[in-house]
Amino acid sequence: MTAVASGDLVLPRSDDLRHPLTWPIEHLRGAFAIYARRRWTLEVRGAEHVPARGPVVLAANHMGFLDGPLLAIVGPRPAHALTKRELFSGPLGAFLWFSGQIPVERGAQDPRAVRTALRVLRDDGVVGMFPETTRGGGDMARVTGGAAYLALVTGAPLVPTAFLGTRLPGSRSTFPPAGSRLVMSYGAPLEVAQQPWPRRPEDVRALTERLRQAILDVVADAERATGMSLPGPLPETNEDKT
Repeated sequence: MTAVASGDLVLPRSDDLRHPLTWPIEHLRGAFAIYARRRWTLEVRGAEHVPARGPVVLAANHMGFLDGPLLAIVGPRPAHALTKRELFSGPLGAFLWFSGQIPVERGAQDPRAVRTALRVLRDDGVVGMFPETTRGGGDMARVTGGAAYLALVTGAPLVPTAFLGTRLPGSRSTFPPAGSRLVMSYGAPLEVAQQPWPRRPEDVRALTERLRQAILDVVADAERATGMSLPGPLPETNEDKT
């Protein structure tokens, strides 16, 4: 267990939680990157924007299933991504636990997930988040304030991150076919001053809007550089209309 730092005693406290496993991600990184580059055409842009040391929150748009694994494993530093709790069952669930990902209850308050993410950041680790909370068009039309809140509590920089290609335009499948071009782009970090308790809702909202626009700027830059585009909203099915 990682030694408890003084920051873990600051509200919300995280001294009673274990740091999620990190060494499995570190050992898997090379093999997964080789696999990803063989199965798809993978391009990583702006990796120099991710600080080499200290706490970091990676905040990305979200379109496809691969966004989480790419964010956690392929980037310049291993990350603990907040992942919907429903995936933590069966063989995939065992892998997610083993690789140190953080289960989160979507659409509800989840204090344990928040405090686990704080423990990672207070131990100078990297947390990955999708402010849109669910897969969609990747256009940041609706976002939540979790990433901004973590940054305000810890003073961790926010690195805006953009995915392209993880879902094909017009497709409902959130897993790209073999040979697809995938792009993961990092933008310049947003430096955040640590804010003492209490964190005001208006400050979280203001930082969330800054982050939303920063992610959209990274998306636009990646689109210009690659000629790719966002896939658009998920197509409706008959079930969606009932």
